Amino acid sequence: MSKTTNTVIEQEQATPAERVRSDWKTLIEKVSYKAIVNNIPFLAFVALLCVLYINNTQNAVDMQRELNKENKILKELRWKYMDIKSQLMSARMEGEVIKKASVLGLRPMQLPAYTIEVDSTDITKQ
Repeated sequence: MSKTTNTVIEQEQATPAERVRSDWKTLIEKVSYKAIVNNIPFLAFVALLCVLYINNTQNAVDMQRELNKENKILKELRWKYMDIKSQLMSARMEGEVIKKASVLGLRPMQLPAYTIEVDSTDITKQ
């Protein structure tokens, strides 16, 4: 018989306390020095994955902080834009233009604007 079948038969005949002890013994054998040495490539791979995971998480947190900072700056610039736009709209109003022009000595026209038309026949005669 093979070793595994002997172990199964022994476990069936053993009491619960003996099964627990044998489970601890198998666990200790799995964690022994020889088992660790045999599994060094796997443990190195797991350690590498842990380092990559930590690095990725830290990069994600840094990127999120930078995004939050940029969004805050963008929000401030948007408010400045809206403020300047509203000031410009009020400065374009006719009443505001008249007030600012009166400081320079200008005033609105009393008569509507007119156009000067030149007769093309008069130009050719000269």
